Amino acid sequence: MKRIRVNEDVCIGCRLCEISCVVEHSLSRDLLKAFKSESPPALSRISVRQAKDGFLPVRCLHCPQPACVDACLTGALSRDPSSGLVLYDATRCVGCWTCVIACPFGAITPDAARQSIAKCDMCPDLDVPACVAGCSNRALTLEEAPVEATVSGSVER
Repeated sequence: MKRIRVNEDVCIGCRLCEISCVVEHSLSRDLLKAFKSESPPALSRISVRQAKDGFLPVRCLHCPQPACVDACLTGALSRDPSSGLVLYDATRCVGCWTCVIACPFGAITPDAARQSIAKCDMCPDLDVPACVAGCSNRALTLEEAPVEATVSGSVER
């Protein structure tokens, strides 16, 4: 199974991954429309944060034992045992945001306009997630990882 690997040593904080993610998850999938005219606007499922020695792209790690899934009151979040991905069903979400509080990585974004959340879905319609494709410095790469990959492992950083 594929996972996004972060190499924070080469992340320059350009936020092209965020922009690519917003465009991919927008209604129009058009850069200008996504940022200037869509209402409510799409939210990025990745955020680049200032770290002590540089920048760190933060996104859902699709944890083996996800706290967000355990915290979800409605079952809107679930972990697919075959792919290992934490899946989100917006039709079941009531916007309580307990998953936002439960995620130890701050990888789930509350979407107040839609009373829901935004989290990485690994862009299931694309061969390579939009954030990875948009990262010109290759700070984000798509690599094979075992389903049991731990958060502290080399792939899930």
